[in-house]
Amino acid sequence: MSTKEKKNTSNSKNSQLKVPAPKAPTRIKIISIGAGGCGKSCLIKRFCEERFVSKYIATIGVDYGVKPVNVDGVDVRVNFWDLSGHGEFFEVRNEFYKDAQGILLVYDVSDRQSFEDCDGWLTEASKYGTEPTTTPCILCANKTDKKRVVEKEEGAQYAASRGMQYFETSAATGEQVETMFSDLFSRVLVSVNNRS
Repeated sequence: MSTKEKKNTSNSKNSQLKVPAPKAPTRIKIISIGAGGCGKSCLIKRFCEERFVSKYIATIGVDYGVKPVNVDGVDVRVNFWDLSGHGEFFEVRNEFYKDAQGILLVYDVSDRQSFEDCDGWLTEASKYGTEPTTTPCILCANKTDKKRVVEKEEGAQYAASRGMQYFETSAATGEQVETMFSDLFSRVLVSVNNRS
């Protein structure tokens, strides 16, 4: 065999090697639920865009966003489904509970009714496709920068009695926002890996 033939044989062997395609990032679906005006959208905006919008703009039905993050060395694309907390959008939001892998249940520490509504949100999630008892769920006491009417102990006790993690945050100042989301994402990844 000539040198030229040997070279061609070598090249054809190399061209038959299959280089593995880069692994696609893991995708996770997170839903945010809670009363209208409690700051769900602001928390997501603070996390994704590192900014706060003080003007209140109600979510119309559902809002969607994607944020690539690295969680414990794993590339993850977080799909946020921010569900409106207003009753008139019930028929729209109930379509988006299905297949959620993580739940962010938010209430406003300066609004007792938003805290008292938490059971209703968990019931709605369960009824329409995401079981809070088996899906990683965080109870988020938001707006800690305001005068509170719901004490920390109440929120922490509520979360503990339902097997949820508890965080106090302020979308306005950014306090604990990144820590809370990182904790939720880690719990979702563990849950996803345990199911596969």
